[in-house]
Amino acid sequence: MATPTPYPIGTPGVPWAAGDVAAWRSAQTAKRSYQTDVLATIERLRARFDVAEYGRLDYGHDSYPLFAIRSRNWDGNLPCALVTGGVHGYETSGVHGALQFVDEHAADYAGRIDLLVAPCISPWGYERVHRWNRDAHDPNRSFREGSPVEESAALMRLVAPIGDRVLVHVDLHETTDSDESEFRPALAARDGEAYESGEIPDGFYLVDDSENPQPEFQQAVIAAVEQVTHIAPADQNGEIIGSPVVGRGVINYPLRQLGLCAGITNARYKTTTEVYPDSPRASAAQCNAAQVAAVRAAIDFALAHR
Repeated sequence: MATPTPYPIGTPGVPWAAGDVAAWRSAQTAKRSYQTDVLATIERLRARFDVAEYGRLDYGHDSYPLFAIRSRNWDGNLPCALVTGGVHGYETSGVHGALQFVDEHAADYAGRIDLLVAPCISPWGYERVHRWNRDAHDPNRSFREGSPVEESAALMRLVAPIGDRVLVHVDLHETTDSDESEFRPALAARDGEAYESGEIPDGFYLVDDSENPQPEFQQAVIAAVEQVTHIAPADQNGEIIGSPVVGRGVINYPLRQLGLCAGITNARYKTTTEVYPDSPRASAAQCNAAQVAAVRAAIDFALAHR
């Protein structure tokens, strides 16, 4: 087996110092526009939904307002559904799937559940097609009390007043080939660890909460998404990304312990979606549609079983 090429930033075996982070940051360039792709879409939704700025990221010359979309007739006594996307900015369908759900289906739930959608939690990462924020932090390992990662802290402040009313939370993600070509090698370099290659699953899968597993809920989501795109099989070890498969297309993580976005509320039903956009069997439109199908199935199941 060939020896992996050392990551171009940092010294192998030594965690990054401030200079390494600065070198990494200087190599990141904007490849798409948060304003054009996301904010313009949100603006068009204002006629039908309530839109509020819940935070702002000031990164040097770049300033990113963070927006959440709410049901127009927010009740306050109904259960809540929370939908989050773009925690990892490079995961495109998480952002656009959330926006597509709001545009096409959110009104269907008026009077039945209060909807709160944060479609792009990490806009700096969205523009640069990267997993991390500007400071080389992973927002999806940073949902903890007193988090220094503003992307995560801002969302936690937004959700805190309704945390106990959230019935269902769907956090929209992707697993991409670039996880192995860029992001996991970068993580190993940042932390001064040896990179160990893994296998990217071909297809859609879900991450349940090992502290409060809801297998029937997860399988209802899988069944809905299967009408849109294929479900990832287990590998030869019976695993997906190194975790045992506990149900078709489902693995478990301790969400809150790991500081993951899906663990920020006390929702009974919570899941993290993982779409595979690099599959030759899935188009970008299919990936967005799979995220929409997952959200709808999750909310429908939660309402039917609360």
